[in-house]
Amino acid sequence: MSPPEGRNVKQKAGHFGFSSGWVEPRAGAGHQDWMRGDFVMLSKCCLAAAAIVLSVAATPARAIVCMDTSMTLDEVVDAIGAQKGCQSAMKLAQDCALTASGDVQLGAAVEKKCEADFKPGLSAAQAQAYKSEMHACDIKYRNKSGTMYISFTAFCRAEVAQRYSERALKAAGTKPR
Repeated sequence: MSPPEGRNVKQKAGHFGFSSGWVEPRAGAGHQDWMRGDFVMLSKCCLAAAAIVLSVAATPARAIVCMDTSMTLDEVVDAIGAQKGCQSAMKLAQDCALTASGDVQLGAAVEKKCEADFKPGLSAAQAQAYKSEMHACDIKYRNKSGTMYISFTAFCRAEVAQRYSERALKAAGTKPR
């Protein structure tokens, strides 16, 4: 980066970097044009990203190959709900996992299926413990970025519900299904 012709450049001792005094403040129109150019380029990039997001959002539901069948995410969620029990629901969710944010729906379907085995019979203390374990899953990856961490959180919650289901069925003398 060079200063506009006819302008003085002052360098601060010991400072390096983009905004560390390489160019005088108010360096003139050349400096301002450079900033406008970057702003326009940034704006174009943001518009392009927004167009991609909108085109993906307008795309019909994508298929997942699961159980050797092409299914939409909603169909997989329905299949999880139709399973005989918590164990088979979890297995199906794991087999169809996307390792992305779509797994939130899969995990929620497993939670619902598993909670049917134990939630009505929980004491207040057990319900609070269950809620605490679910919260631990929610905060485990909260400082991580990327959709795979959303998936990890969803499956952590599903695994907690699965453990509670196994305990309840064992206490009732029933085999997990």
